[in-house]
Amino acid sequence: MNSLESWILGSHTEAGMTHPTYRKGSGPGVIVIHEIPGITPGVLEFAEDVVARGFTVVMPSLFGRPGARAGAREVVRSVATVCVSREFTMFAVGRTAPVATWLRSLARQLHQEVGGPGVGAVGMCFTGGYALAMLADAPVAAPVLAQPASPAPVGRARRADLGLSPRDRDSVKAKVAAGCQVLGLRYTDDPAVGTRFDTLRRELGDNFIAVEFPGRQHSTLTEHRQQEGVDRVLDFFQEKLTTVTDPPA
Repeated sequence: MNSLESWILGSHTEAGMTHPTYRKGSGPGVIVIHEIPGITPGVLEFAEDVVARGFTVVMPSLFGRPGARAGAREVVRSVATVCVSREFTMFAVGRTAPVATWLRSLARQLHQEVGGPGVGAVGMCFTGGYALAMLADAPVAAPVLAQPASPAPVGRARRADLGLSPRDRDSVKAKVAAGCQVLGLRYTDDPAVGTRFDTLRRELGDNFIAVEFPGRQHSTLTEHRQQEGVDRVLDFFQEKLTTVTDPPA
């Protein structure tokens, strides 16, 4: 069984926010952003797969107990933290979560250290849209949205919202129009994703690549892992991060 003991514990501070980070591997950089309730064994297994493919992986711990198994108690604990923290937004429409500023800074630091055409970023569930938000103002060349579920899909507007401010939405659309592709994964009947894939298709066009699986399960890369989805993400990172090109602005 994989363990965090083999990972290097650090921290990153930006805009008054500090979070622990776990780092492992070598090669181009990839930031793996955990889902609720935190860095579970499933998240860690996926991160180890990214390391094994030849990447430097940094996992920030934004909430939850690193290494704890996913369960009702851990979910309640993490949701309670998210609800009272000013770093996150669960219900706001047309707004980028403040923690995106921290994640962008982390991406810039990692890219400066390891180089390459850019870094990869994968968000999951509650953090699924954060990889897209990072694209707006960080050297992200391979953004992956795994079952993006924020804001909470309550009402038509929230079900469709991407968790981006108008300015960040325009920046993302400009980068995608210039050639940056965005990978998204979901189960087709997952209610947590709402209608966001429709929004992504409409806003990003053919440069949004959807990987979809039948059913109402949720966590495509972790608790309800689809190996085909994991392989598509790893191949996406390989394609986008190991080709020598000019880094994204």
